Amino acid sequence: MSHKNQQEPKEAAASPREGTEGATPTTEESQPTLEEALAESQAEVRKNWDLYLRERADLENYRKRAQREREELARFANENLLRELLPVLDNLERAVAHAEQESEGGLLQGVQLTLEQLRKTLERFGVLPVAAVGEPFNPDHHEAMGQMESSDQPPNTVVQEMQKGYTLNERLLRPALVMIATAPAASATDEQ
Repeated sequence: MSHKNQQEPKEAAASPREGTEGATPTTEESQPTLEEALAESQAEVRKNWDLYLRERADLENYRKRAQREREELARFANENLLRELLPVLDNLERAVAHAEQESEGGLLQGVQLTLEQLRKTLERFGVLPVAAVGEPFNPDHHEAMGQMESSDQPPNTVVQEMQKGYTLNERLLRPALVMIATAPAASATDEQ
């Protein structure tokens, strides 16, 4: 009898659990399954991988941009120095023009050699003169100082260069100061 009594309470204790199992979820049911947890982890890994790739691309773009800026800085580092040398070049050209009128051979030859040496030095550093006389007026490279009537050149063509312009590695260093051709005014006899 005592054996029977011990089994009955166990069965009685089991029956109340059955009634409560359906009413409240156990801790195992509220947690995601192993497949769901794996899927969430994989989604997070994909998200983090995408963020990593984006950051890596941003870093690579920054490196390329910084490299371009360094190269441009190196190409144009001498810009101020070269801009200061241009008036020296102008004065040498004026001296040659003046000496050509004088007929002093030794002075003229010396200044011409110095001028040629300075031009070659500037060319090695990327400084080239802007084409002007006979060219169509280009506001990107020429600065108009005035207009001149000309029957030899079409209108808006550079007829006189007052000061040379220069570029540094294809970027304008100084515009050329020029006079622009205009059509000749009709004379009073042509109008009548």
